[in-house]
Amino acid sequence: MFVWRKRVSTVWLAANEAALREVAGRQLAIISRLDRTTAIAEIAGSSRRDLEKIRSRFGGAIEKLLRDWLTKFSKAHAIKPIRIGKRLIIYRSVTSKNRSRNKNKSLLIPAGTAFGTGEHTTTAMSLRLLERCTRSWGARGRERSPDQNWTLLDLGTGSGILALAAVRFGARRVIAIDHDPVAIATARANARRNKIDNIVFRVANLRRCKFPRKIDIVTANLFSELLIEILPRLKRAQWLILSGILREQEARLVRALKRNEIAIVETRRRGKWIAIACHPE
Repeated sequence: MFVWRKRVSTVWLAANEAALREVAGRQLAIISRLDRTTAIAEIAGSSRRDLEKIRSRFGGAIEKLLRDWLTKFSKAHAIKPIRIGKRLIIYRSVTSKNRSRNKNKSLLIPAGTAFGTGEHTTTAMSLRLLERCTRSWGARGRERSPDQNWTLLDLGTGSGILALAAVRFGARRVIAIDHDPVAIATARANARRNKIDNIVFRVANLRRCKFPRKIDIVTANLFSELLIEILPRLKRAQWLILSGILREQEARLVRALKRNEIAIVETRRRGKWIAIACHPE
């Protein structure tokens, strides 16, 4: 496995993050904000050739990672747990001591290069929308008990954090898809780590793969162009939670939702990112 890395100014990041995310999707991680003016951008992948293309365009350096890179990275970046309402705590350190108190309401997702652990804005907003949806909204506005069985399709799963959270929130069946084999391998490892076995992980091109005919919730943390392209195929779901959208892309996505007769229920904005919860009318 290899990682492309570049230390950048926040000005450079604001100008280039959208382009980086279009190339790398959820493989892009801003793993550490060193201060108010600088950050580190990383993209991990199994192909050095693909990362060389990124380096030739954006600069930076490429490093080959050791086999135990995830364990070492986790120990070096022990951070406070993330709380999602009162129903879930996400621990990012393998040394967390309090996790054993209630494993049914916790996840261990070690902080890893270029795969989400819940701290990125788009992932955090999606997690909170998913928690609210499964707690109070139910099917198209009808009340539903959070422990009633339901199904979820997670597109661009990355570390699998949304898929794993869905199981903790009561999903009986989850399908998690990503185009990157390394991401799927990481997600499977996280599922084993948390002793979760009712998730089907698939490596697939979202533009061409077949989605289930019946699904309750779709979570999609993707760049807006891809979201707009596949929206007609997502209308079979009762709820959609869409993220990975920059504020300047919001108007175009909203127009696409209207064309597809999908009603917006809630829009969350944080910094330059937005996340939208919606359902077919």
